[in-house]
Amino acid sequence: MSKTNSPSRRSFLAASATSAVVPLVARLPLFGAGGKIPVGLELYSVRNDLKEDEPGTVRKVAAMGYQCVEFYAPYFSWTIDYAKQMRAELDELKIRCYSTHNGFDSFSEANIGKAIELNKILGAHYVVLASAGSLKTVDEWKNVADRLNTANQTLAKEGLHAGYHNHQLEWKPVEGKVPLEILASNTDKSIMLQLDVGTCVEAGADPVAWINSHPGRIRSLHLKEWSPDIGYKALFGEGVAPWKKIFAAAENRGGVEYYLIEQEGSRFPEIETAQRCLAAYRKLRGLA
Repeated sequence: MSKTNSPSRRSFLAASATSAVVPLVARLPLFGAGGKIPVGLELYSVRNDLKEDEPGTVRKVAAMGYQCVEFYAPYFSWTIDYAKQMRAELDELKIRCYSTHNGFDSFSEANIGKAIELNKILGAHYVVLASAGSLKTVDEWKNVADRLNTANQTLAKEGLHAGYHNHQLEWKPVEGKVPLEILASNTDKSIMLQLDVGTCVEAGADPVAWINSHPGRIRSLHLKEWSPDIGYKALFGEGVAPWKKIFAAAENRGGVEYYLIEQEGSRFPEIETAQRCLAAYRKLRGLA
């Protein structure tokens, strides 16, 4: 299915045939029923299925009980019409998209307008920089902070905010300073620091201490597991991340608004992996 043409799925065709412009519903509150924080899926977890049938895969994810999804970089190639059709699909499924993952292109002066339009259509709150790449100096990291601040000023005018997503590299000192701390100290506090738990743990950093020392900025977390034996192939709950302490810190200090399960791969097919991770999350949180 091409993102530059109308999708093949019947509901998408029906949506586009009904109206050239799909009406957007008002934003729902971030918190689910009873004040519980919604749990979603970073769609990179089902990337191969997504390539084959994007709306169909989103439907499968929603049917499992996920409450939100996070689209990643390929979404930026969508047309505006396709984004409206995807939003109609999300609304029909009663599933949200609170953030998207992006490359630097989405934050450039030439492209930020499209990023804003796509994210507003999807109902997102945050445009997240997925990675800054391999940087080797403090000045390079400060430059990333400056770019995020500049983009955030533009995004804020449209009711959106920038975000930053860490990997392992951000925990490894550069010229005696931790890159993620450089970003936190040099960016506006309205910029979300999206914590990837698995890479934090693998790097030997303390996710609980990080959350507690940056109150209100850890508004979403990637619930990625890590095990010293099988790495990121460990399903949620099978590794060494101290999940109960992480949840307590995120909800008491971090300002978390939504969680996103992410899996880089496992011994099971992608869709089954997503289902197993959600079941494990529910069990751990007493929601099963």
